Amino acid sequence: MTPRPILYVDHANNLGGAEQSLLLLMTFLDHSRWQPHLIAPPGKLAEEAARADIPVRTLDLPRLRGSSRSLLDWWQVSSSISKTARNLNAALIHSNTVRATAYAALAARLSSRPLVWHMRDFWLSEAEPAPKWPDRLGKFILSRMAALVLTNSHAVARHLPNSAKHSVLHNGIDLSRFDPARVAAGNRASICSAAGFPPDAPIVGMVGRARPWKGQHTFLQMAGELAASAPDCRFLVVGGDPFQVNDNYEASLKALCTQLGLDDRVHWTGQLADVRPALAAMDIFVHPGAPEPFGLVNTEAMAMSKPVVSFSHGALPEIVTHNETGLLVAPSDTTALAASVLRLLRDRVLCQSMGRAGRQRVDSRFRIEHTVAQLEIHYQDLVGRG
Repeated sequence: MTPRPILYVDHANNLGGAEQSLLLLMTFLDHSRWQPHLIAPPGKLAEEAARADIPVRTLDLPRLRGSSRSLLDWWQVSSSISKTARNLNAALIHSNTVRATAYAALAARLSSRPLVWHMRDFWLSEAEPAPKWPDRLGKFILSRMAALVLTNSHAVARHLPNSAKHSVLHNGIDLSRFDPARVAAGNRASICSAAGFPPDAPIVGMVGRARPWKGQHTFLQMAGELAASAPDCRFLVVGGDPFQVNDNYEASLKALCTQLGLDDRVHWTGQLADVRPALAAMDIFVHPGAPEPFGLVNTEAMAMSKPVVSFSHGALPEIVTHNETGLLVAPSDTTALAASVLRLLRDRVLCQSMGRAGRQRVDSRFRIEHTVAQLEIHYQDLVGRG
């Protein structure tokens, strides 16, 4: 059987959570049935896809909002995507980001291909818009143009207009890569050495690129509240600025750390290509940010047998089972966040049992193989309909 081509479209030149999820989908797809092709700008995403033997066509997808060239760019790029879809005889077009969908929706119409819109954010813009009516209108139009709308969580689905076209497809991870048994025992020692931590110090950590909504400032405030009650505890902050926003947020975090008297207890790793050693070194994983559309790193931490402490908002209640795989607290309650971490620090048996339960939950609910199997059912339904 000749595999059917699927044309994926993404606007990013770097690797965020959406791009990592897309790479996994394309890699684990049954290539005897479906042949993935990718359109993306030159950069890390295109390079990683090519490394995985996925055919790539590099194409810039310029920002449309606020651009004097928006209509011209929209038409020219969409026409180029449409031409590629026709040349490949693609069975469908699968757009992975909001900006990509703006182009792919028109390309799908021009090429008479069904569009799968993979919505991975709450809003069409990066931040919550005010007023919200343009966001609602844009979602309505894109939903009408798509043959299928996939969301990575029920939390995201609740921000879209009601439609029978919508389906929730939770992000999956490659569980074999996030396996505590495969991570070298020396990782914790090397991280403690680099950070200047005592080798037996309990470590509480977080992972996220340095943006305000990821909550590094909240993590530091929580650490400040824990300083007196858990004097042996150390804190690991993993993440940098891979998209080179270059604002002053990282500098403000360092200033806050000094202000709280935590300089000798907090270690900043910067952006890491591989977060597994850092996750393995942690005893407790904290997700202190704003509501997440999904929050892939939480499943990665759970796969590494780490209990997750988080605010109970966004998609986190879909991932973390309270009192079983971690602890969820009321949104914005930093004191409750600190108290939950302290509870686990003082009860090592509970901490470890929650970690084991977390890995079991990922195994049963968030494996990439399960995600891809569901996706292929959707593809077959669309191709059959066509």
